[in-house]
Amino acid sequence: MLSNYHMRPSYLKKILLLSAFSLLSGTFTTSVLAKEPHRICAIYPHLKDSYWLSVNYGMVDEAKKENVELRVLESGGYPNKDKQKEQLSLCSRWNADAIILGTVAPDMYYNNLSNYVGSTPVFATVNKLWVDQDNERLIKGEVGVDWYWMGYYTGEYLKQKHPKGSGITNIVLLPGPKASGGTKPVIKGLLAAIKDSDIRIVDTYWADNDKELQRNFVQKAIDKDNIQYIVGSAVAIEAAISELRTSGKTGKIGLISTYLSHGVYRGLLRNRVEFAPTDKMVQQGRLSIMQAVNYLENKPFERNDAPIIEALTPNKLNKQVVADSLSPSEFRPTFNVSNK
Repeated sequence: MLSNYHMRPSYLKKILLLSAFSLLSGTFTTSVLAKEPHRICAIYPHLKDSYWLSVNYGMVDEAKKENVELRVLESGGYPNKDKQKEQLSLCSRWNADAIILGTVAPDMYYNNLSNYVGSTPVFATVNKLWVDQDNERLIKGEVGVDWYWMGYYTGEYLKQKHPKGSGITNIVLLPGPKASGGTKPVIKGLLAAIKDSDIRIVDTYWADNDKELQRNFVQKAIDKDNIQYIVGSAVAIEAAISELRTSGKTGKIGLISTYLSHGVYRGLLRNRVEFAPTDKMVQQGRLSIMQAVNYLENKPFERNDAPIIEALTPNKLNKQVVADSLSPSEFRPTFNVSNK
């Protein structure tokens, strides 16, 4: 009881006032004082490769630090447009305070984003999200690099090795799905960089980032005569590492990835992969959570934020860059973070 404790009159008065307020409002004092965690819903195009797994790790780890209740959904692949639309509506029905969206197609919600999210604030992550003026009010932040430069730095590496006059060098491209938010800018950047070089693109094979689909195209590529490089998505390059080993062609065909993954990183460590740029996926996941939290708490934040793209080679593997890029090896996809 209060009479058993020695208290300052001002402190006792404060407790009595809070107690009276609680009785009048029909709530407990603890509920008045407690802060409910923000409810954030994140949607990814897929979790088929370690790129989005690393984004997932960054979001999950940051959500725990920020006392955020996080719900994660994945659409199963870039072709699954209808599924992602349903997931957006699901986030809204879950009463999310904010939605972080990695869209499966940049223009899919151009004039209808509000149909799926109502008035819930949206934060674009990794993939570009294009909307018209009416829907622009819903977009409160964006995290992601311009993938043109991911392609450009990849092409620049090849151009430096094979400048004009050095002799024709043939490559096969396996860029991933055509519908992907980053694939087409990658190709544009790559083509711009190799324009005045002796690099020649023999074939381009488009397919979703599915290991078996990419493996089939890798086999077609290595069966061609006079191919010096396979350049492609991390999924394609991971498949190419094992296919070259099986066919006895390791070291005979160079492997260049347009982005980083755990498998590509291991390839760099073992000199099986020559080059990969990284846009620091873990950091992007963290930045997206920080954007949403700062918006919800009326704190200042960068509306358009992006890590610095770093080029990695077997002789250039900065530990901090790798930590900002790849999830820990023991991390598994995580779909819920509860901080209640």
